[in-house]
Amino acid sequence: MNWPLFALAVAAFGIGTTEFVIMGLLPDVARDLGVSAPAAGMLVSGYALGVAAGAPILAILTAKWPRKQALVSLMCLFILGNVLCAIAPNYAFLMVARVVTAFCHAAFFGIGSVVAAELVAPDKRAQAVALMFTGLTVANILGVPLGTAFGHAAGWRSTFGVVTVIGVVAAIMLWAMLPRKIAMQGGNIFQEFRSIIDTRVQLSLLTSTLASISMFSVITYIAYILLEVTGFTTQQESWVLLLFGAGITVGGLVGGKLADWKLMPVMCGVFLCIAVVLGLFSYTSHYKWPTLVTMFAWGAFAFAVVPGAQIRVLDTARGAPNLASTLNQGAFNLGNATGAWVGGVAISAGLPLTDLPLIGSLFALLGLATVGLSASLDRRVRTTAA
Repeated sequence: MNWPLFALAVAAFGIGTTEFVIMGLLPDVARDLGVSAPAAGMLVSGYALGVAAGAPILAILTAKWPRKQALVSLMCLFILGNVLCAIAPNYAFLMVARVVTAFCHAAFFGIGSVVAAELVAPDKRAQAVALMFTGLTVANILGVPLGTAFGHAAGWRSTFGVVTVIGVVAAIMLWAMLPRKIAMQGGNIFQEFRSIIDTRVQLSLLTSTLASISMFSVITYIAYILLEVTGFTTQQESWVLLLFGAGITVGGLVGGKLADWKLMPVMCGVFLCIAVVLGLFSYTSHYKWPTLVTMFAWGAFAFAVVPGAQIRVLDTARGAPNLASTLNQGAFNLGNATGAWVGGVAISAGLPLTDLPLIGSLFALLGLATVGLSASLDRRVRTTAA
């Protein structure tokens, strides 16, 4: 057991649970706070925008901090945000609390990814990042469905209380298990900002954003699709989310191994598979058993792209690893916010819920095109160098 990676995964589990569990609880939150479904969906967008806004701010503030101190401090901010979510008396307070919680997200995963890659051999970097992100996948397997079921039974605020406890445990584990001295990569933070202007770095960040738009234009409103289109009960919804989380776990681990093998071809193939599966979900969502199969496959392909996208950013921004890794988390969450907003606009415009997967499929195809363009620039750089 690589205990430092395990501690990072536990922290990722807490962060992933608080990010994603809100989607299973949106109908409860909307009823309790007296807001519409699109307004409740903005809680997902608010969190994601908090991540995107917090990425450069926290990157600058923590640039000179020892890595261990930075990671533990970020978890303390996470704990504070979840306490505020648990006691939120109204919609505006909850939105602010979600943004506070989100501020730690990008910096934690950005710094954590670099630390994870430093703890293993060079040819195992994507797998190490995937292992840390296993915390996110387990959050989708256990945290989200159990948190959703608990929230249905005891009230949605109680779920955030439990997540607060997870955050405390994670902070203690990070302090106890991470090495005291961890190598600090990169130099002056403002020099790092200049390093990320490179076209290939920007395309890598765009790829992450498009992957998230594809997913969150659908997953934000998955509770409504499962309940109103497929016909699952609220109790069955938790089990469907459990299956989706199982797919995410398989995809994240397999995607890490494949990314260490053939990064760009694998990412092209994964984006194509996401587009196909979401296109099918527009039709299979009417039937329970086909929905189960589709949800598992979608989860697997959606997260298979994550470790590859993170390593791609590190490879194209070697002069700014900490900043680029952190900004990539902001890029993912900018996609989360945009996807939730796009889905909300589609619903407000009167489009049926079954059109949301088609929208997600379109953005997956745009992601495929971006990866293809990045690969062509790689070939051009190699040819010029030769």
